[in-house]
Amino acid sequence: MTDAVQAPGAESRFTPRVFSGIQPSGGLTLGNYLGALKRFVEMQDEGTETVYCLVDLHAITVWQDPDKLRHQTREAAAAFIAAGIDPTRSILFNQSQVSAHAELAWIFNCITRLGWMNRMTQFKDKTAGKNAENSSLGLYAYPSLMAADILLYHATHVPVGEDQKQHVELTRDIAAKFNHDYKVDFFPITEPVIEGAATRVMSLRDGTKKMSKSDPSDMSRINLTDDADTIAQKLRKARTDAEPLPSEAAGLKDRPEARNLVNIFSALSGQSVDAVLQEFGGQGFGAFKPALAELAVAKLAPISTEMTRLMADPAEIDRILGQGADRADAIAQPILAKTLDIVGMIRSR
Repeated sequence: MTDAVQAPGAESRFTPRVFSGIQPSGGLTLGNYLGALKRFVEMQDEGTETVYCLVDLHAITVWQDPDKLRHQTREAAAAFIAAGIDPTRSILFNQSQVSAHAELAWIFNCITRLGWMNRMTQFKDKTAGKNAENSSLGLYAYPSLMAADILLYHATHVPVGEDQKQHVELTRDIAAKFNHDYKVDFFPITEPVIEGAATRVMSLRDGTKKMSKSDPSDMSRINLTDDADTIAQKLRKARTDAEPLPSEAAGLKDRPEARNLVNIFSALSGQSVDAVLQEFGGQGFGAFKPALAELAVAKLAPISTEMTRLMADPAEIDRILGQGADRADAIAQPILAKTLDIVGMIRSR
């Protein structure tokens, strides 16, 4: 890929704005909370405009049952709100309500090079062991739509997991190529934001695998819909080893389950890993797990309770998403109109 570099002094032209999205594919977990939602809430309080999107157009790159997709979109919106996203302070909406996402994606499809797309590792991962020719064109073009999601709002920063970093790098390349091809300085060179001890939360049954809703064992994950008793039970039964906790982080090397639980405690408590180990170093998991379970219940059970309350009124969730879409569209339409003008499209209305 090209080396996308922001022109000197150009960054100040763009209003600082955060954009990120989550697929409403159901089953949000502790990993989604610590790796995304918790950080989204913190960024909301940092003075930068925040735009959060439920990317339902991305979701249909693989088959989705329509009724289930609607339910999952509302459930994801409920999770955002229950986790602390204030729809009056942040913009929260579902992608399909703002048609400019799809329109800008087509422009970017014509900018993006096939060689770039062929290097996208996520498509290879998702089609591994399958007949790739049976995959949808949408799944292949997914990263171009993601670039449109981001650049439609001139987003300057995108909080993402490590597995999405390559897509943000592609977004930077697309922005740089558009600017170069049309001799403009129109799209910002977006920065990925990847941080935090538990941005990659691992399975409670296998510390070498990412926590995932697709794992056959429900005991491998904490769902944001789990009640207090279920959260505590899963953490008490989480896989560990026989050794006591070390007193410093270096002692967690080659102990993936121990490292995962300590990272989760660190992220939920706001303490550093070293601080957690100073408190629990030398102790066994018989002491650590109950403390972790108590902390997790205190942080997560209120989210589950609030999600249940919100889901009881789907019309209110739809109203919130509609208002968010109106606010998003107000930002997106001028940027799309200018893009079309730069490209050479006639717009008489």
